[in-house]
Amino acid sequence: MEQLKQKIRSEGVVLSDRVLKVDAFLNHQIDPLLMKQIGEEFARRFRDEGITKIVTIEASGIAPAIMAGLELGVPVIFARKHQSLTMTDHLLTASVYSFTKQVESTIAISTNHLSADDRVLIIDDFLANGKAAKGLIAIIQQAGASIAGLGIVIEKSFQVGRQELEEAGFRVESLARVQSLHDGQVQFID
Repeated sequence: MEQLKQKIRSEGVVLSDRVLKVDAFLNHQIDPLLMKQIGEEFARRFRDEGITKIVTIEASGIAPAIMAGLELGVPVIFARKHQSLTMTDHLLTASVYSFTKQVESTIAISTNHLSADDRVLIIDDFLANGKAAKGLIAIIQQAGASIAGLGIVIEKSFQVGRQELEEAGFRVESLARVQSLHDGQVQFID
């Protein structure tokens, strides 16, 4: 997706050969027009998959997921990292390690919102090692729902996430595939 690549080039900051900071438009401050275009692109790629729900993880996946949900006309569920007083019973859970935050979190979705009747599209902001994606997959599988695929805004293709997900039989659609982050420069695949 060329608009996204341009935004990464102009506003993304390479912090190391493994870390790309995109908080100017994706995961701190959000560019609504870009999110709308991202949602439209995910909807175009998955429109014929019979999606009934979109699942993401809080917080950075919420904006692109909502826009895709709006385009597809389906509800969006976000796995919560922190339980609230109202979210205590009938939970589907998984443990997820965050490389950028260096913490392990238990994510949860209420069984009231996800069932075996659902066909789910997973949307997330980044794919690197695939830990968040695997946690969401585990929760969706606990519910007995089927997975149509994963929509990723930015993929770090030099890490193992895509390979492991595809080897497990999942469809992965990434809008910007980063080949490398060397010398402060972002190199894309395609």
